[in-house]
Amino acid sequence: MTFASELRGAVTPRAALLVLGVLALQLLFIASYVGALHDPKPKDVPFGVAAPGAAAEQAAARLERLPGDPLDPRTLSDAAEARSQVLHRKVYGALVVDPAGTTDTLLVASGGGKAMATTLEQIVTRAERAQGRTVRTVDLAPASRQDFNGLTSFYLVVGWCVGGYLLASALAVSAGARPANVPRAIIRLSVLALSAVLGGLGGALIVGPVLDALPGSLAALWGLGALVVFAVGAATLALQSLTGIVGIGLAVLLIVIAGNPSAGGVFPGPMLPDFWRAIGPALPPGAGTWAARSIAYFNGNAISGSLQVLAIWAAVGTVVTLVVSSVRRPGIPGRAIGS
Repeated sequence: MTFASELRGAVTPRAALLVLGVLALQLLFIASYVGALHDPKPKDVPFGVAAPGAAAEQAAARLERLPGDPLDPRTLSDAAEARSQVLHRKVYGALVVDPAGTTDTLLVASGGGKAMATTLEQIVTRAERAQGRTVRTVDLAPASRQDFNGLTSFYLVVGWCVGGYLLASALAVSAGARPANVPRAIIRLSVLALSAVLGGLGGALIVGPVLDALPGSLAALWGLGALVVFAVGAATLALQSLTGIVGIGLAVLLIVIAGNPSAGGVFPGPMLPDFWRAIGPALPPGAGTWAARSIAYFNGNAISGSLQVLAIWAAVGTVVTLVVSSVRRPGIPGRAIGS
């Protein structure tokens, strides 16, 4: 046999397309991670300013004029409201101005991302120094000593996301990308749901009682983990039902390539470029990371939006999987797509 015939036998047109697809994912992975994380710059970070009378407006105006627009300041009535806004995750930090002295108080929450807390301290310290004032920093929701740089929540959610699409991929590899009929689709979804419950519990136990890396309610983290795993797995099953084995690559594109660098794990959203800042909250890694941090450090505050995002991914993935599995091939009675 000639080399050309051996090559055609070894690398079929389908295999060649898959190789090109993998190459494209590889390059997109590099572009996404480096593009999102290589040069973090704060832009329009929600930030509170509390001071009596006109002092708040004046301080907010000074901060709004900082080069590069790092802050999006809004005036607050007093220190109590500033604390509440930070703890309810409506702002990333707040400056409480003391008009009777020269030292103001910066409120931050490193549990929501240590990179942001550090960046705010640097920005505000420079701005205050230019006015002949000093800053005292108070961390209202400090990251655990075992949670280096506040990244445990992010890595926990990444693990759950990986589990979700690998579970769906394993089902596809073992029994075909598209469920042959509705009962088989229901079985796959049921297996995924059971695995999600176990994976959610396992992750919560590891970061909680086992490693003591993350505080917060074990039950709440368990529930979040189950939802993250099922949402990602159901989305992957839906993509596989629609596109076959290519769906695995599409899941990697959505969850790993687009979702992880935009999740706000390493750098919170306001420190990311516009594209990643925009898509992060709508993807499972971003929604899961926000929710995990809310559970761990903010008593569950501001968690409903992220849970809704995850629930939508889970519901849409489930419905698409069931609908596609019910569609019959034209002219082949009783046989479902992919059977």
